[in-house]
Amino acid sequence: MPAIVRMVSPAPRAVWEEALCSDPAALETQSPAWTDAMCAAMGFTDASRAYEMADGRRLFLPLLRRSVGPVPLSEGSNPLHCGVGGLLAPDGPRPDEIAAILRDLARRRVLVRTFWPQPAHAERWAAAAPEGAVVVDRRAHLLDLAPGWDALWAKGFSAQRRRGVRTAERRGVKVESGTAGQLLPEFYGLLELATARWARMQHEPRWLTMARLRRRDPLKKFQAAARSLGTRFRVSIAAVDGRPVAGLVVLQGRNAYYFRGAMDETMRDHRPNDLPPARAIEDACGGG
Repeated sequence: MPAIVRMVSPAPRAVWEEALCSDPAALETQSPAWTDAMCAAMGFTDASRAYEMADGRRLFLPLLRRSVGPVPLSEGSNPLHCGVGGLLAPDGPRPDEIAAILRDLARRRVLVRTFWPQPAHAERWAAAAPEGAVVVDRRAHLLDLAPGWDALWAKGFSAQRRRGVRTAERRGVKVESGTAGQLLPEFYGLLELATARWARMQHEPRWLTMARLRRRDPLKKFQAAARSLGTRFRVSIAAVDGRPVAGLVVLQGRNAYYFRGAMDETMRDHRPNDLPPARAIEDACGGG
């Protein structure tokens, strides 16, 4: 196991930004701007850690802490509903480095410590999990944008999805995109509408489902993220005759990350859920 020669917490911002640029799989939810937003909106404390290893490699761990007074209750990288976290490192962290840092963290006592690592590094984290850790398999969908939009549209989309996009366009669905909080009220309205639908499907009181939404994904969380990320926070809204019918939030930095989506189910015959993702993928390809 590699030796840790130095650790600084909270992590220095300038060096953290350099690490974000050095890891080809880095996501905006691992950025200092995202940490600032989650602390401002959700009551977390920045407990990020910068590590220097004996071989000179530098690793950075975004870490959000929730405490009661001086007592830390939980830590997460990232906590549930706060997006992907995990280690940043040149070319990604190695399993032995992950194991060393997990052992270092184990010296600090908290009730719960969770990690939601970059899906591209899932096998490395699973290999490094210590005895007693609970490993929960999740599914993530990864799309390589390197071929470019034309090639992805021709070969990366199923025939069914291409038909859905064409149907949406033929039925008058229009997509508008905004950054830094533009179109956020329209999106959150769709999210509330979708949440009410989930309440009916789950046969639970609407107030309970809405309370869960406002605890996990309050509007102020999106607003704080939009302020912190600026043009990297992108909202796309599909509308029919000016009425919002579907929307999504994409965090677009070195990589593009689909964060949240919602749809008005009563308009599903217009296929509104097919067009915004296609436009977001095209936009991400155009952004490099």
